[in-house]
Amino acid sequence: MLLIHCPYCDATLPESEFAYAGEAHINRPADPSMLTDEEWRDYLFIRTNARGPHFERWRHVHGCARFFNAVRDTVSDRFLMTYKAGEARPDLTVKEAAE
Repeated sequence: MLLIHCPYCDATLPESEFAYAGEAHINRPADPSMLTDEEWRDYLFIRTNARGPHFERWRHVHGCARFFNAVRDTVSDRFLMTYKAGEARPDLTVKEAAE
C-alpha cells in the first residue's frame, strides 16, 4: 500500500484516500479554440511519462478535498515529496531524488 502525505492536512495516509489528477505543471492553453487539432491532441494526451522522478497532481478526496502536487519515483513507486498547489516546482535533480 502506498502512503501519501497531504501537505494541507499534514497527515500521511493510505493511497485510497487520494485520487490521481494527472501530470503537474502543465501549461493550459489560454484559448483552446485557437489550437490546431494536433496541438489540442498534444495538450490532452502527450505527457512526459518519465522514468524516475515525476511531478504529479493529486487530490485528497476523503479528507480536505484539496489538490496538491507530488514528486513520485516511477521506478520504485515511492513518493519523494508533496507540496501545496500553486507552489513553484522544486528543483529536483536525479541525485537528490535517489537520497
